[in-house]
Amino acid sequence: MNMVWQGLLLIVGFVMLMKGADFFVDGASGIARKFGIPQLVIGLTIVAMGTSAPEAAVSLTAALKGSADITIGNVVGSNILNILIILGITSVIAPLPVERSTICVEIPFLVGISALLLFQGMDGSISLVDGIMLLFAFGVYLWYLFGMTKRNPDTSEETDQEITIGKALAGAGIGLALIIWGSDVTVDAATAIATYCGLSDRVIGLTIVALGTSLPELFTSVTAARKGNAGIAIGNIVGSNLFNILFVVGLSAVIVPIPFAAAFRIDMAAAIGAGILLFFCCVKNHRLSRLAGILMLCCYALYFFLIL
Repeated sequence: MNMVWQGLLLIVGFVMLMKGADFFVDGASGIARKFGIPQLVIGLTIVAMGTSAPEAAVSLTAALKGSADITIGNVVGSNILNILIILGITSVIAPLPVERSTICVEIPFLVGISALLLFQGMDGSISLVDGIMLLFAFGVYLWYLFGMTKRNPDTSEETDQEITIGKALAGAGIGLALIIWGSDVTVDAATAIATYCGLSDRVIGLTIVALGTSLPELFTSVTAARKGNAGIAIGNIVGSNLFNILFVVGLSAVIVPIPFAAAFRIDMAAAIGAGILLFFCCVKNHRLSRLAGILMLCCYALYFFLIL
């Protein structure tokens, strides 16, 4: 009976995520048009940080409670899922054009930051100094995005006279609330079902919890792609992954040093490999094709098989 209830909650969570993503993408794209902000920048900032709220909440809470496996596992697992599963599914549904700056700057920066986190964890912990370094890099990243907005304002003539800035902000806010609430409901239900099925804590952290906290990115990116907002779809994932490492891990390490188990070195290597794969999938034609999406999904299936 309890599993039936958890199954019903899982369905409710998915519905909340779908409707929330719909509202959020409409609101975010409306904000971008009203202020002349490029969609890519909206995706890399407001959308990315908003959809990363579940990872931030889970990881910061875990750090305060001393649950290092959840703090690191949630971030690393989410970053792998974001690229291989979410961009994989999104590009299979609708091939995604990729901005030149994303290929030349943001994806290489993500790979470099992931390698930095692996290096910081080689001594067995992410220390206070490591956390400060990550937060400093986060400040540099925000400065870069501010400069991008100044250099490349959205000069599109397209406007939506029916949507005011108030409606756009309200839509984005309501959508984000539904996304975060739906993610929480879904994670709790999925974790209960996984525990009942006898999965280990590490597997649950790297897969079920990571997928649950990545559901906002999934529904937001798929919805954005279907509505033709490719900049939001790609920027959401790259920005979310950077936010997860630079802000979530950085702030968590400043609060309390985070032990970094040796087993996570393999998972960090997988996260770095996912970033490199993303780069090579879109560097030639500046687009993420359906074939690339299928390749990403196959790579995640291999990774999932290896960690079981």
